[in-house]
Amino acid sequence: MSTAAAAEATVSTWKVDPAHTNAHFKVKHMMISNVKGEFTSVTGSLEYNEADISKSKVEATIDANSINTRDAQRDGHLKSADFFDVEKYPTLAFRSTGIQSNGGGDYTVTGELTLHGVTKTVAFDVNDLTAPAKDPWGNIRIGLEATAKINRKDFGLVWNAALETGGVLVGDEVQITLDAEFVKG
Repeated sequence: MSTAAAAEATVSTWKVDPAHTNAHFKVKHMMISNVKGEFTSVTGSLEYNEADISKSKVEATIDANSINTRDAQRDGHLKSADFFDVEKYPTLAFRSTGIQSNGGGDYTVTGELTLHGVTKTVAFDVNDLTAPAKDPWGNIRIGLEATAKINRKDFGLVWNAALETGGVLVGDEVQITLDAEFVKG
């Protein structure tokens, strides 16, 4: 087998398991506490290069309409033109552009995040990348946790309200946490 064929053999394709993948976020509310939410519809793929993980690639798409903060009124506002404008921008997307090992099984995945029609480079810290394991039905799975912080205003999400006591209703910094499970094949 040639060197090129050997390298090719170490690349495999994986699909996001939407039933076991969560996309969460949290943002400061009234400068007092954090409000957490999630997107319940996540799809994506991973091109996993076992020989050189830095050559792996990941893509993910989130249905913006699947936002859930456990408050229907707030969810409706977040779906409106004040925030995500889901009618105009129905998806959020991420496409990796680079993966760096930080040692100890931790990685930084850099890529293009498109949110509200704006694309910016974002770096996710990835840890808990599990070794491939076979499930009871014979599927091979891997999982990971990824976190990033973004400034929502960088993506055109600028709506806010001033508080009588000073400060604002919605914080600018948003923490994103992804718990992803992928199935080989």
